[in-house]
Amino acid sequence: MNPEIIPFQRPGLNRATTIALIGLHLGAIAALFFISWKLVAITAVLYWMCTGLGISLGYHRLHTHRSYVVPKPLEYFFALCGSLTLEGGPISWVATHRIHHANSDKPGDPHSPHDGTFWSHVGWLIWGETMHNNTRACSKYAPDLARQPYYVWLNNYHWVPAVAMALICLAIGGWPLVLWGVFVRIVFGWHATWLVNSATHLWGKRRFNTADDSRNNWWVAMITFGEGWHNNHHAHPTSARHGLAWYEFDPSWITLKVLRYFGIARNIRVAKLNTEIAEREAA
Repeated sequence: MNPEIIPFQRPGLNRATTIALIGLHLGAIAALFFISWKLVAITAVLYWMCTGLGISLGYHRLHTHRSYVVPKPLEYFFALCGSLTLEGGPISWVATHRIHHANSDKPGDPHSPHDGTFWSHVGWLIWGETMHNNTRACSKYAPDLARQPYYVWLNNYHWVPAVAMALICLAIGGWPLVLWGVFVRIVFGWHATWLVNSATHLWGKRRFNTADDSRNNWWVAMITFGEGWHNNHHAHPTSARHGLAWYEFDPSWITLKVLRYFGIARNIRVAKLNTEIAEREAA
């Protein structure tokens, strides 16, 4: 898969995105006035479900790279969990990430630190191309998802599940649960994901001589369910396992092994630590 370069430039301030970012951050700050261990525990479980299952196992390793196969209902559930992060729908997320791999740290990369650290972390969302609502344009880079009506609907209305979750939290636990289970969870998940775009292309160790600046960063891996082993990933993009050494903690890989044990996950692609690859094959 080799998507064409599309110009992720600075067309101007994305007002709707910026307002949403500010509003959710303010809500996350407000949550600190209602802190309790119960709320923190619930938020941690929801974070694992939405970012761990939804982004790491779902949007990234399954939907983008097709590193393994699960029954279609579970695949759809992972995508639903991913939409709860408000990182866009599955088609736009997958399209953006595939473009990133095709042009990593080169012209056309939507979030390279070569364009500035702040740009790679969040600036590309504030001033960059607004692709999360453009299902038709993104479908060119994710045709496998665009052929399925469920993914098209979820991409067009990716905000609906998050609103529904907010209403459920309000009914069950009132505003404190909304602030923690929705606002804190989403904001923390945003920055964790954005750190993969920024920090893991700036700081860490390089095991493989890839054509980009990707690095293995342990502290990013700790908060992203193993996504911080980014140099490993760019060297072996289709590997479902990112932490290739025993000491590289990869919770998503552990979850996938459990699914494999019960016969739920199959056709799992796994790179070995001693696998040799040519630099031209790295992404």
